[in-house]
This record gives sequence, structure tokens and C-alpha cells, in this order.
Amino acid sequence: MPPSADRVVLASEQIQGLLPHRYPFALVDRVVAYEPGRLAVAIKNVTLNEPQFQGHFPGRPLMPGVLIVEAMAQVGGLIVTQMPDLPKGLFVFAGIDGVRFRRPVVPGDQLRITCELLSLKRKRFGKVRAQATVDGELVCSGELMFSLVD
Repeated sequence: MPPSADRVVLASEQIQGLLPHRYPFALVDRVVAYEPGRLAVAIKNVTLNEPQFQGHFPGRPLMPGVLIVEAMAQVGGLIVTQMPDLPKGLFVFAGIDGVRFRRPVVPGDQLRITCELLSLKRKRFGKVRAQATVDGELVCSGELMFSLVD
């Protein structure tokens, strides 16, 4: 199924109800597949209007790799937001393993981000496998760890 035909499972307003991120760090535009506690697939539309492109790089805009990883982490965060019996608090990065960038991401691209929960320990530490693609081509992948901040 082409990305434009994806069914919207969570719209931007619903995503804002689940994640604390706001402009300019709200990096998930819509969710197209969602199984709380297991899997999330989301879309990030990359546009020239985003503030990072003023300086990264003038005349050759490239999405910074750290923002691609942050977008993947936000999709990973959606997995745990609706899990029952988790303590209240904020999940933040605790580690990044094996992240590799395969090709540049430029304005006009649409990132399709898939995250799958690998583990959740003591309801405080989690790990997700994440990947981002553009037009079916792998852009970035790796494992992201997070920890609950009280």
C-alpha cells in the first residue's frame, strides 16, 4: 500500500495528547498502525519550513541525523504511553545502540518510522527496535533505550 493510502490511526491532535513534545520538537505527524505496548508505525513529513533547514545546510538542506533519531524515539514513546500499570512520569533517552544512517533525508521526503518494543524492565527501562524509510528505502535504523524519570 503506498504511503498516501495509509489509514490514519492517530491524528496530530491525538498524538499531542500522548506525547509531551511541542513545536519545534513535535516530530510525529500521524500514526498509521498502532498496537500499544508492542508496535507503532508513524509518518513524519519533512518540509523546508522546519527551522533546522536555515542552518543545516544553506543551499543544501539535510535533515540532521539527531532529529531522525528523535523522531524514531517519539514513535517508540507512543508504544508505552497506553500500557497499563506503568508509573506516571517522563520516558527519556537512556542509550542508543547500533544506529546507522543509510541516506540523506531532504525536504519533501516522508519518513515512515516503525518501532517495535523489544523489552520493558521493572516498568522503568525499555528498548525499542526502530527504523525509518523514505519511499521504501531504509534511511536509519537502530535500537533505542529509554528510562522513566520520576
